Order: sequence, then structure tokens, then C-alpha cells
Amino acid sequence: MRHNGLSRLFPQLTMPHLSELLSRAVLAGCLLAGGLATAPAIAQSSAPASAPAVAASPPIAATASVPVLPQIKAPEAPANPYGLQAVWHQGDWVARSTLLILVIMSLASWYVLISKLIVQARMGMQGRAANERFWKADTVRQGIETLQKGGPYRFIADSAMNASRRHEGLIGKVDLNTWVAQSIERAVATVHSRTQEGLAVLATVGSTAPFVGLFGTVWGIYNALVKIGASGQASIDKVAGPVGEALIMTAIGLAVAVPAVLGYNWLVRRNKVAMDTVRGFASDLHTVLLAAGGKS
Repeated sequence: MRHNGLSRLFPQLTMPHLSELLSRAVLAGCLLAGGLATAPAIAQSSAPASAPAVAASPPIAATASVPVLPQIKAPEAPANPYGLQAVWHQGDWVARSTLLILVIMSLASWYVLISKLIVQARMGMQGRAANERFWKADTVRQGIETLQKGGPYRFIADSAMNASRRHEGLIGKVDLNTWVAQSIERAVATVHSRTQEGLAVLATVGSTAPFVGLFGTVWGIYNALVKIGASGQASIDKVAGPVGEALIMTAIGLAVAVPAVLGYNWLVRRNKVAMDTVRGFASDLHTVLLAAGGKS
């Protein structure tokens, strides 16, 4: 009946055409109804799944761990293949003997310098004590007892007293003033000679140490050139090392000579100051002995 009514409304459509249109309409309706039914379900299933993921994720600051960086060691400096140790091990007996001579000269100069400074300091203390105590005594003999035994001031005072006591016989024919003055001058000269002991070592070291070091340098360069010529390799690394080792000898010679020269000049200056004090004491002692008539 329906087909008959549709045929009447659309007389140009045949029966096969009508059946095909109805089947397409039914299929489209089913698809539309299925899409509307599944869309809310998909929306409902997707929304709860994403919310717990956001809520369950822990904070980044709580879970993140601070990475521990490994300690980086500083690279060690490579050992110097050229130096004083190489000079000793690679040098021959001439180079080693030169190095030993420089070491001995250095030790001798430092020994003299330190010992003379101690002696000069002690001499200065004895001079101050003599000026404070000797002239306050009642007699020359009592004043001599206040001086330190073995010191230069005690030696000069004893020499002057002995000269005044031995003024007899042939010596008695000499004027007392001249005889006592000569005795005191000889004592002062002896003290001055003692203060000069050891200075010759400093002068010798200061004048010869640079030349000894230069000799070691020349000998080392000679041996280095012989080795380079025998090996047939004249590159910079083959030349710089041996030549640098040889130049160390010159540096050592200068290091030995400079303190010796400075120490010599310093000690000479200190000796001059000390001897001025000694000569002043000797002059005053001479005057006192003449005033006392050679008696203690």
C-alpha cells in the first residue's frame, strides 16, 4: 500500500528505486542514533581518566633529586726533567765536583757571616758594660776586675797594667808615656786583627764563586754539544734542556757570591764601629794610667 501511495506521489520513480531509497534512509538513521548514544559515554569516560592523572602526579620539587657532581681533580704538573737533580745525575765528575765546591763555599761564607755577627754583638755588649762599670771603680785594678775575661777590653786593660808595672831596667829608660802608649797600641792592633778573622773567606768567595759557576756552565755546555752532535738531533728540545742545565751553574755561582759580598761589606762596617769604641776606651785608659803615675 505504501509503495502504491509513493508511486502515486512520484509516478516517475519505479519500484527498485523506491526500495533503494528506503534502505539508505534506514541505514542513515541507525548511524545517527548510534553516534548520539556513544558521544556522552566517550565524554564521560575521557574526563575522569584525565583528572586523576593530574591529581595523582606528585610535585616536581618533592620527587626531584639533586644530582651529585663528580669531583674533578686538578691535573698534576708534569715533573721537570731539567733541573738541579738532572745536573747531578747526568753530569760527569767535573760537573759534580764544581757543584760540591760551590756548596762548600756557600756553607763557609754563611758560617763566617753568622759567627762574626755573634762575636760583634758580644763585643758591643762588652763595650757598653765597660763604659758603665770600669770608670766607676776606685782604682784601675778594681776596674779591670769588672771587665769580662777573654774580652777585648779586658785584654787592653791588662796589657796597659803590665806595661806600667814593667817600666824598669832597659824599659825604664823609655818615657812612661811612650811605653804605655805603645803597649796599648799593640793591644788595640791585636784586637783589630781578631775582628778581621774570617773576612778573607767572604772576600775570596765573593770574588771567585761567579767564575767557578761560569766554569761549570762552560763545561756543561761543552758536554751537551758533544752529546747533541753524537746523536745527530739538533731540535729545540734536545738543545734547550742540556744548555739550561749548564746555565744553572752560573746561577748557583751568583747565589753564592752575592751574600758573601754583602756580608763582607756589612761586617767591615760593623767592625769599624766596634773598633772606634775600643780605641776610645784605650785612649781614656792611657790618660788614667798616666794620671795615676803607672800605679794601680
